[in-house]
Amino acid sequence: MVSRFLFLCLLVALTACTRPQAEGFVAPIPEASRETLLIATLRSEGQRGQMFGEKRATTMSYAEVEVSIPPNHQIGRIERSHGQINPRRHFAPLSATPLADSAALMRRLASERQAADEPLLVFVHGYNNTLEDAAFRLAQIQHDFELKNPALLFSWPSAGDPLGYAYDRDSVLFARTDLARLLQELNGAGQRRVIVLAHSMGGYLVMEALRQLALEGRSRTISALDGVVLMSPDIDPDVFRKQAQEIGTLPQPFVIMTTQKDRVLNVASLLTGRKERLGRIQNAEDLDGLDVTVLDFSLFETGENMGHMVPVSSPTAIRFLRRLTKGVGLAAEEFSRYVLLGESRRDGRLLQ
Repeated sequence: MVSRFLFLCLLVALTACTRPQAEGFVAPIPEASRETLLIATLRSEGQRGQMFGEKRATTMSYAEVEVSIPPNHQIGRIERSHGQINPRRHFAPLSATPLADSAALMRRLASERQAADEPLLVFVHGYNNTLEDAAFRLAQIQHDFELKNPALLFSWPSAGDPLGYAYDRDSVLFARTDLARLLQELNGAGQRRVIVLAHSMGGYLVMEALRQLALEGRSRTISALDGVVLMSPDIDPDVFRKQAQEIGTLPQPFVIMTTQKDRVLNVASLLTGRKERLGRIQNAEDLDGLDVTVLDFSLFETGENMGHMVPVSSPTAIRFLRRLTKGVGLAAEEFSRYVLLGESRRDGRLLQ
């Protein structure tokens, strides 16, 4: 009876996360915006007509991808087609160019760089994501946050299936060594300013990669990061504390973005034995003693994805964070839209 109840909860909450997938590329139109991003992935090639599918590959692949964003784009949304793609109305894939190896990736990152003072954003997607899902989301983030440089997507082999939760957690462990190696290669190639943004189960993957770097004695790669942001992390808080202790000194700033409106993490709690997830913590004591900043986005509208991506899907949150990341001064009453859990960090690190 209990298992049937959990299964029904999963279906009700997550079938809305299923989505159409584009097949092939479309021709660009002048009025649409274009975003370029780089991809490093452990997905195997040639499944379901896609460049990369859900099956696990034993070696990394790399590519440069161009995505078209429609002229009617609404901030925070990913306008997707349920039929034929129309670039005047929908996000659309324009091209995907394979890169030979990690050295070619590093060269493209260097050659595409337009703003020397802007850190490289490395995005690690979450559970139930195809490569197209993650690429469209990163293109939306680049566009809505007005990033000048192409970002880098690390796409681990999620099944892209709402019923693939256990497969995805195994895939996190499968991918952690390669993510750790990628961060090390970025540092070695001269990418001195790197910010890692991880969503949902991707936060678990990032913590495992940082832990592996620490256990291998590569703390310099960790300290070189400009910051880490875990958005709606699907991690057991006890596991997170253990990971943080084994990592040692966390990159700074280290930000955890939460919301009590996250219905996807509600389901994850049921699937993991009714255990609270890090992205829905309510008590500051849960992270007492850790050098982290927790921002609770519960007072913002939920945006798309059932409250699971509020910081990048809520128009109000995006506008606020865009001002914050650009160093625009914020009044105390504006900042009060956030609830800071734990030690207050109104010391200039996050609030200018």
